[in-house]
Amino acid sequence: MSSVVDRVGSRVGPSRRTTLTLRTIALAYLGILVLLPIVLILYRTFEDGFGAFWSSITTPAAISALQLSLLIIAIVVPVNVVFGIVTALALVRGRFRGRGVVQAIVDLPFAVSPIVVGVSLILLWGADGWFGFVEDTGFKVIFALPGMVLATIFVTLPFVVREVEPVLREIGEEQEQAAATLGASRWQTFWRITLPAIRWGLTYGVVLTVARALGEFGAVIMVSAGVAGESQTLTLLVHARYIDDHNTFGAYAASTLLMALAILTLLLMTVLDRKRHAA
Repeated sequence: MSSVVDRVGSRVGPSRRTTLTLRTIALAYLGILVLLPIVLILYRTFEDGFGAFWSSITTPAAISALQLSLLIIAIVVPVNVVFGIVTALALVRGRFRGRGVVQAIVDLPFAVSPIVVGVSLILLWGADGWFGFVEDTGFKVIFALPGMVLATIFVTLPFVVREVEPVLREIGEEQEQAAATLGASRWQTFWRITLPAIRWGLTYGVVLTVARALGEFGAVIMVSAGVAGESQTLTLLVHARYIDDHNTFGAYAASTLLMALAILTLLLMTVLDRKRHAA
């Protein structure tokens, strides 16, 4: 009987050799596509020692680029948290016409090229745009920090919504209805029932937002003046050093700094994902 089962299993499932071959192909593909470029960047960065790397990332332009990237993240994350929670609650708990349109708008940043986003912002907020009168008041949007923030908000729009929405569907409305029955206000219900229930999904969405905002290039470069020490993020600094200044070592060093921040974000995502599944 066991021999029959073994023969049937060997016909249905892949053989050990096939499995090893597929794993080897997958690892080779990932190694060539991901690991090899990273190793080459690290080699070029540290071939002259850690001191040269440190000197390159502690220049005034690099420090300013890092500070600007973190400032944009500090503005974008709270905005997306508020918008994401409100939108997710509206899509899950609300019953209104046009829900499909709202769903499509939330997913729009996944479909639209960041370059198109930058051009659209220029057409809207530029000197000759629909809202160009804002610049007449002295408040500059395009080629300044507000434009860079708007571009980053747009490209990071879906992450909090798409992480919180399935959690809200999973927990249902029973606990919220019970709290309302006991006399709790909507605000109390949100703080004591809803928010604790969605905390892991919300946190994971925040981490995804940080990762996306940190590496954004296409939309930001369209609305940034690109002035070193004033309007350069880390990604723009890498581009400027490599393309404009022909400073390949400086570009590798800035890329390594950006990669280190991305790896820290990835580790945080992994830890939060495990805690979310455990919860």
